[in-house]
Amino acid sequence: MAKQRNRRSAASAKLRRGRQSAATIPVALSIAGSDSSAGAGIQADLKTFSALGVYGLTAVTCIVAEVPGKVSRIEPVSARIVREQIEVLVKNFPIGAIKTGLLCSAEIISAVAKAIRSMHRNSASPVPVVIDPVIVATSGDPLVEPAAIETYEKELFPLASLITPNLNEAERLLGTEIKDRQAIRRAGKRLEREFGTAILVKGGHLEGDAALDLLFIGGKVVEFSAPKAFGVATHGTGCTYSAAISAGLASGLALEEAIRRAKKFVAEAIAQHFRWTSPSGKKLDALRHLL
Repeated sequence: MAKQRNRRSAASAKLRRGRQSAATIPVALSIAGSDSSAGAGIQADLKTFSALGVYGLTAVTCIVAEVPGKVSRIEPVSARIVREQIEVLVKNFPIGAIKTGLLCSAEIISAVAKAIRSMHRNSASPVPVVIDPVIVATSGDPLVEPAAIETYEKELFPLASLITPNLNEAERLLGTEIKDRQAIRRAGKRLEREFGTAILVKGGHLEGDAALDLLFIGGKVVEFSAPKAFGVATHGTGCTYSAAISAGLASGLALEEAIRRAKKFVAEAIAQHFRWTSPSGKKLDALRHLL
């Protein structure tokens, strides 16, 4: 009994010491929508940040009622509360990187841009900003009105350290089809030239056995490739990818290194996916973020 009491006492003392100690880890901010199924949006971002050793903050732009393969409704919050969320976080946390996801409207995009510009004016050095331009659904349907795309281009893209369009989004931004690797190269070079920042074109929807992404930076092109996982229907890969890149930047990684690590993280999250069967018999797949 005495030995047991001594062990419990030692364990309690160790727990108290642990509670008193404090750790510091990098901090990243996700400005995006809330996904009720937790596979995409801020939920995916937070899981990704945690898996990669980064403390995640969020500014919610909209509430999305969805499950894998179907969006039921998107309801934006006010641009005012979006900006206030960002500003209160900026004043209190040492944010090392910012990523944006679904921004819903021109008003919200403008509010985000104003908050980031204000942050940069009051910072010794600009914080890296990764913009995932969520403007087109996987089905090809538009998620934002044309005015929102114009606001992206005029107000938010100039603040970006990296823009990460998928093929549908790159096509929408350029007004041209992208059907092969050469078309990706042409599109990426044009986007880099037009927006004056690094561009990562995600080519995972091209035919073939590899998911190929191309980074356009400083006039050079860098390829990132991973094997495709066939027969898996997850959503949130783009959110997870940009969040993983942002986590790397917040941790001090160079951009190419952050992308390379993020690409590997996403590939493993897909390969080790979760799967459930819904009451209707439909298969539901989800990324395994916490590997």
